[in-house]
Amino acid sequence: MNLPLYKITSVLNAKYFGSTSDTIIENISIDSRSLQNGSQTLFFALVGRNHDAHLYIKDLIVKGVHNFVVTHIPEGLESKANFLIVENTLNGLQQIAAYHRKLFTFPIIGLTGSNGKTIVKEWLNFLLSPDYTIIRSPKSYNSQVGVPLSVLGINEHHNLGIFEAGISTILEMEKLEKIIQPTIGILTNIGSAHDEGFENLEEKIKEKVLLFKDSEVMIYQKNDKVEQFIPSHAKTFSWSFVDSTATVFVSQKESTNESTTIEYNYNGAASKLTIPFLDDASVENAISCLMVLLYLKLDAVTIQNRIELLYPVEMRLKVKNGINNCSIIDDSYSSDFQSLKIALDFLESQKQHQNKTVILSDIFQSGLTNEVLYSKVAELIVSNKINRVIGIGETISALKNKLSNCIIFKDTNEFLLNVDRLNFENETILIKGARSFEFEEIVFSLEEKTHETVLEINLNAISHNFNFFKSKLKPTTKMMVMVKAFGYGNGGFEIAKLLEHHKVDYLGVAFADEGISLKTAGIKLPIMVLNPESTSFSAIIQHELEPEIYSMKGLVAFLKIAEQKQLKDFPIHIKLDTGMHRLGFETNTIEDLIATLKGNQRVKVKSVLSHLATSDDLQHEDFVRYQIDLFEKLSSKLIEELQINPIRHILNTSGISNFPEAQYDMVRLGIGLYGVSNDAEEQKQLENVGTLKSIISQIRTIQPSESVGYGRRFVANQPMKIATIPIGYADGIARSWGNGVGFITVKNKKASILGSVCMDMLMVDVTEITCKEGDAVVIFGESPTVNYIAEKLHTIPYEILTSISQRVKRVFYRE
Repeated sequence: MNLPLYKITSVLNAKYFGSTSDTIIENISIDSRSLQNGSQTLFFALVGRNHDAHLYIKDLIVKGVHNFVVTHIPEGLESKANFLIVENTLNGLQQIAAYHRKLFTFPIIGLTGSNGKTIVKEWLNFLLSPDYTIIRSPKSYNSQVGVPLSVLGINEHHNLGIFEAGISTILEMEKLEKIIQPTIGILTNIGSAHDEGFENLEEKIKEKVLLFKDSEVMIYQKNDKVEQFIPSHAKTFSWSFVDSTATVFVSQKESTNESTTIEYNYNGAASKLTIPFLDDASVENAISCLMVLLYLKLDAVTIQNRIELLYPVEMRLKVKNGINNCSIIDDSYSSDFQSLKIALDFLESQKQHQNKTVILSDIFQSGLTNEVLYSKVAELIVSNKINRVIGIGETISALKNKLSNCIIFKDTNEFLLNVDRLNFENETILIKGARSFEFEEIVFSLEEKTHETVLEINLNAISHNFNFFKSKLKPTTKMMVMVKAFGYGNGGFEIAKLLEHHKVDYLGVAFADEGISLKTAGIKLPIMVLNPESTSFSAIIQHELEPEIYSMKGLVAFLKIAEQKQLKDFPIHIKLDTGMHRLGFETNTIEDLIATLKGNQRVKVKSVLSHLATSDDLQHEDFVRYQIDLFEKLSSKLIEELQINPIRHILNTSGISNFPEAQYDMVRLGIGLYGVSNDAEEQKQLENVGTLKSIISQIRTIQPSESVGYGRRFVANQPMKIATIPIGYADGIARSWGNGVGFITVKNKKASILGSVCMDMLMVDVTEITCKEGDAVVIFGESPTVNYIAEKLHTIPYEILTSISQRVKRVFYRE
């Protein structure tokens, strides 16, 4: 967009405070951490239940941002920048997006539904790109924030838009409709996703259909429940498998090993269409695309030729381990300008090395001339401090002079032939290419080779859970997040990097080597070592870690080393034992502690802490109160006697929720970050972080009286189909989870584990499940959850998570 600030002020009906209202705004931002923020950025300081972006305005001004939409001007900044004051900054963002949308008159396709929105959007982009210059929602930007950011990407060179709208409760779609203003509406599958925000299915349908209230046509699968909410004046374009009165009636559907062929009747003529998928969801999504192509009057041959080329859609940015100590961000299926900006922000948030490389294909569907487009790409490359660009494609090769330090190849094959001489080592690599360039081959060539069992970590879910618990805190309360035990089994550095991005105050690890690993990898946050051994004190000092001191023996040992190294005010943390009886100074040792520390300038007591033993069990509330009272008494004595002002903290994850009055100066978030709570209601508010996946290695049929696994612990009493999965107790799957106790999920169906879990394999019953070798399976995630497994095995979720072996590859992704 290119709008003067005074025009935006008028659109928002804002109160303006500043000196340069004629500034041209080219970029809208809501992320204070983005390196793309600059002098022509307008920053909307969004305020939510879990965050307030006004807190970051001072830092943004220092970084060169001068234009802000706010609800108030932070104290002391009145003359430092241009401020547009509005009642609600989110409403303001939506208003300017709706204004921008009205500047364009070309067709807009709007999609909503419970499932399939993003896939249909991406497939329509592919199917219609030969005929249109398309602007579409990047990734799954379909929320109250994502939709306006998507629409603001429209420019005068586009002639078709495709935007998806997602809602979670009532009164949301009306706002999105004003922003998208679709001319063609598509209602995809209506299922149970996000049901919790609606009283019933009818309310959900009624709300979603509001997106199409002024559309020229609504495309949907014919359904009585839907039709009762369609306005009488609306033009519909329906399809059905069962109702021959639909506009398009699918009369037959036949599947082969590789595809599904349908026969459909439209305008009195019968046609056949081959869809390169077998599953029902993909077939329905392809039919939604077919409906759009028919409405736009594409001929049958063109439709068939294009639909048979449809492909699985990858909707996530993934972080993977690469060769030669590289890390890879895999975004190898899309190459458009909007998603490039998102990917570069993700690269910065997850960079594991100082050196950053971008492997980039030609960019399509930008709506800009190549000269303008690649000039803007060059600006992004510079602002994101990319060290090396590898361009692949004819267009980027022709314009390589616009990109500094750029190596070019005409196609992917030429790159692969020369990959060894590019010397990838100790760098973070963003791989971003249009699907036609087959960049998955590049990912494969640079990815560290491991076996096919992976633990997928959802970084969006970690951010959500972090913000959920942060919302329970007072604005002044600091947050320490525990990343010990390899991030509770989920991965240490990647999660620490995300938390650094969220500006947490402290990280907590159990042992020095965990903290050293994080510091060596570049984490700058202060790190507390909770269980330091005296033999690690020198290394702790060398790497600027901060030890928890819990005994006189440990204190004396650390002070001796501090004296030898002539330290001054080195930060330490004093642990008090208030009843856990694990580690810490007890009441009878406090006097000795005070005497030893008084007047000592080698160390500085940075914090005083204790640990609650029963914060998760309100039956023991009295004991928690006793611990908190004792902590208050002992810590106050230390503060008074030593004349110090330390950070005090006693609450863990359960304590944050159950004893908010004891927040003191800081809290310690642990298992809650990873989506686990022992409170059923709170668990509903958290998002699943880790999904352990594998594949089917082999499928066989066994007969009655044949057995499965060691010791013949399972014997069949009827013919059965058995699948072998390459994961076992060496990967962290408890042997007690076998023999019919546990299950995995195959094609969204439960498959019971048969016989004993082996070291590297387990076997499951897939007799009633249509599946094949190579299909993905879920060991835990949404089903079964780690809570469910822990309950069945009479243990705790911590043990399930931390047991997953390091030989299981971790893949981090953002939706």
